[in-house]
Amino acid sequence: MTPRQIKALAQAGAFFLALPAAAEGLAWPVDCTLGQTCFIQHHVDRDPGPGVQDFGCGTLSYDGHDGTDIALATRADMARGVAVLAASPGVVVGVRDGIPDAAAFPEGQDCGNGVLIRDGAREVQYCHLRRGSVAVKAGDAISTGMQLGLIGQSGNADFPHLHMTLREGGQTVDPFSTAQTCGAAEGLWQDPPPYHPGGLVQIGISGAIPDYDLVKAGKAAPPDRAAIALVLWAEVFGARPGDVIRFDLQGPDGDIFQGETTLERPQARAFRAEGRKRQVLPGTYHGTVTLIRDGARLDQRQVVTEVP
Repeated sequence: MTPRQIKALAQAGAFFLALPAAAEGLAWPVDCTLGQTCFIQHHVDRDPGPGVQDFGCGTLSYDGHDGTDIALATRADMARGVAVLAASPGVVVGVRDGIPDAAAFPEGQDCGNGVLIRDGAREVQYCHLRRGSVAVKAGDAISTGMQLGLIGQSGNADFPHLHMTLREGGQTVDPFSTAQTCGAAEGLWQDPPPYHPGGLVQIGISGAIPDYDLVKAGKAAPPDRAAIALVLWAEVFGARPGDVIRFDLQGPDGDIFQGETTLERPQARAFRAEGRKRQVLPGTYHGTVTLIRDGARLDQRQVVTEVP
């Protein structure tokens, strides 16, 4: 049997087996506000072949992805501590801790620091927890909402996030929809989160194009009087070819610039910036970034920066 056939069989079985799932719905597993302090980077891949499709008929996933990735914008957010909570009750059957964040990980430990909880036929795996944060041990009885640890970047993780995989009878289940066709709202959440096929992770104003590593770390510096330019930057998740990022920067003396850029390839995260060389005056600067897809506004954010 080929890998593609194995994937097709596993996913088909998951969606059939999920229909009689346990009665208790899933609680949101992160102490964050979706769309404000966290966002969904990836859904379960429901396409049985080499393509990608999420439950909303979009492409916010990647080939073979078997869980839900709930992400933070920066490593600074991770350092402040964001709790991972049990989505459903059960007993802890596996725990791992001690793997460093944002670093190399031992072979075969892609999940990084994690917790595995089982309740009858239901099994929930929580991955990429912050080193030293795991708060439970094997054999512990877990109730819904109990803290398991903190979001981290351990294991095979390019950004801070929780990867949560739900299984029923050993088969992966998409908690957002157990229907076999995309676009159907037959999920397992107690309070179903809205579907966003992409959006803005963060935006900012700087005195030069910031290094992307600093952006991801949450350390991009604002402009000061010594800067010789003003830059408005944005980070996008779930980017698709043809997406347009529109920039608008206003300063104490009026318009500074308006511009836009078109993305040319799909990316889990994309970083773009627009700027202009000019004297940086003291005062208030207002930046607006709009993400446009297929001619419609998908997301928009604003930022205000004071230059003393």
